[in-house]
Amino acid sequence: MPWMYILRCADNSYYVGSTTDLQRRIVEHNDGIGAEYTARRRPVELVYSAEFPDIRQAYAAEKQVQGWSRTKREALIRGDFEALPGLAKKDFAKYHAKRQQDNK
Repeated sequence: MPWMYILRCADNSYYVGSTTDLQRRIVEHNDGIGAEYTARRRPVELVYSAEFPDIRQAYAAEKQVQGWSRTKREALIRGDFEALPGLAKKDFAKYHAKRQQDNK
């Protein structure tokens, strides 16, 4: 079955991927043949995985989670699904204030 997964790297960053063989893929990442990003940040640890009916859905979930903030990824990892919608909202007041400050 296809999977979307999140790895915690040795530098405490996160890597999001998808695969049809989760165990093999984790071994590849730790052997340095997974992805260039993880090859430089080994060892990696699986911190989240979700199974999908087909690889297209796993890949779509991968792309969605790749666009998330670290805070939102960590809510997913700890299973705090109720927090996810609130973390999706951009703080436009803070963004606008920063843009005004940058334009001065």
